[in-house]
Amino acid sequence: MNRQNLFTLFATFALLFCFTYSCNAKGKDKAKHVVFIGLDGWGAYSLPKADMPNVKKLMEDGAYTLKKRSALPSSSAINWASMFMGAGPELHGYTEWGSKTPELPSRVLNQHGIFPTVFQLLRDARPEAEIGCLYEWEGIKYLVDTLSMSYHYHVADCNKTPKELGNMASAYIKEKQPALVAICYDGPDHTGHTEGHDTPAYYEKLKELDTYVGQIVQAVKDAGILDDTIFILTSDHGGINKGHGGKTMQEMETPFIISGKNIKKGLRFDDISMMQYDVASTIASIFNLEQPQVWIGRPMKAVFK
Repeated sequence: MNRQNLFTLFATFALLFCFTYSCNAKGKDKAKHVVFIGLDGWGAYSLPKADMPNVKKLMEDGAYTLKKRSALPSSSAINWASMFMGAGPELHGYTEWGSKTPELPSRVLNQHGIFPTVFQLLRDARPEAEIGCLYEWEGIKYLVDTLSMSYHYHVADCNKTPKELGNMASAYIKEKQPALVAICYDGPDHTGHTEGHDTPAYYEKLKELDTYVGQIVQAVKDAGILDDTIFILTSDHGGINKGHGGKTMQEMETPFIISGKNIKKGLRFDDISMMQYDVASTIASIFNLEQPQVWIGRPMKAVFK
C-alpha cells in the first residue's frame, strides 16, 4: 500500500471515529438523576431577604434566575401543569387554581388520557426507570400523570406533620435512587394565604423549608448518587398580600435554581427569558429526551457546561 492510500485510509478512519464520537456525545445524558424540589407560592422577590443557606449554596454551586415567569393566571394548577407539561394553559387546558381536569380540551392526549408530561416521556424512553413524586398539595396528583410513576405519595396533613414529606422523600431517595423525583412543598403558599406574603411568618416558613432542602441534599449524598445528580429548585408562583393569581411581578416571578453534574457554577442568567414550561424542556434535555411537537418549552441550554 503506497503512502497516499495509507493516508486516505487513516483519514477515513479518523472521520468515522469523530462522527461516531459526536453522535454518542450528543446522546449522552447530562446526569443519571434529577431531584426536583418545588416550593408552592415562593416568590423570587423573597430570596435575597430569606435565611436559606442550603438553597443559596445550590445557587452558588450552580446556575439560577430570579426572573422566571408564571403562566397566567398566576395560580397553582395552571403553573404546576405548565412546569410538568412543557406548554401553557392554552394547550394543556388546565386554567384554574385547583384544576383536576382540563377546562379546555387538551390539544393532544397521551396513552394515559392526559396531556404529555416529562414523567411520561422518561417512562416511554426508559420503561425500567424509577420515577417518583411526593407532594403536600393534593392537586399535584392530577397534573403529573401518576400512571407514568413508579411511586407517588401524598402527605395528608402537612400542617400537623411538617417533617413528613422530607422524611419520606429522603427514605425514597436512599432506597430507590430514582432517575427522576419531584418533591413538592405547600408551605409558602399556605403561609402566604393565612399570614401574608412578604411577612415575618412567610420568611420563617422559608427558613424552615430550607432545612428540608438540606435534608434532601443529604439523602442524595447518603444514597451515593450526588456526583451524578442535578437538583432543580423552583416554584409555581409568588404572591402579594394574602393572595395570588394576578398580574404583578411579585406574583409572577419565581426562582429557578439548577445545580449539580454538568451545570455551570455561579451563573446568574436573568438576561435569558424563562417561562414555566421551559422547566419540563430543561428536564427533558438532561435525559436527552425528544420533546413532543405540542410542547412550546425551550431548554435552558446556557446552564449546561
